[in-house]
Amino acid sequence: MATNKSTSRRIRFLVSGDVHGVGFRAFAVDRAAGLGLSGWVRNTWDGRVEGEAEGPPHKIVEFVGFLERGPISSHVEAVVVGDLPTMGEVSPFRITR
Repeated sequence: MATNKSTSRRIRFLVSGDVHGVGFRAFAVDRAAGLGLSGWVRNTWDGRVEGEAEGPPHKIVEFVGFLERGPISSHVEAVVVGDLPTMGEVSPFRITR
């Protein structure tokens, strides 16, 4: 899905809690793909999950809601979100290392 920079929002997110070893990255990929977002997600060395997502602003808001809930086996304590300049990225949302 091509995004238009003027109607797109890009965020960086950092999720803390019990989010490693519970399928959180796959959950994020599944939800982002369902919303047509571009970006990436990965585990951090300190036990959090981080990533970037880009797409229509209302879809980003919906995605953040999914991150706040997480998969059933996780326990999300906090989601920190910051805005980034849009890149017009069109690649599928993916897990990276």
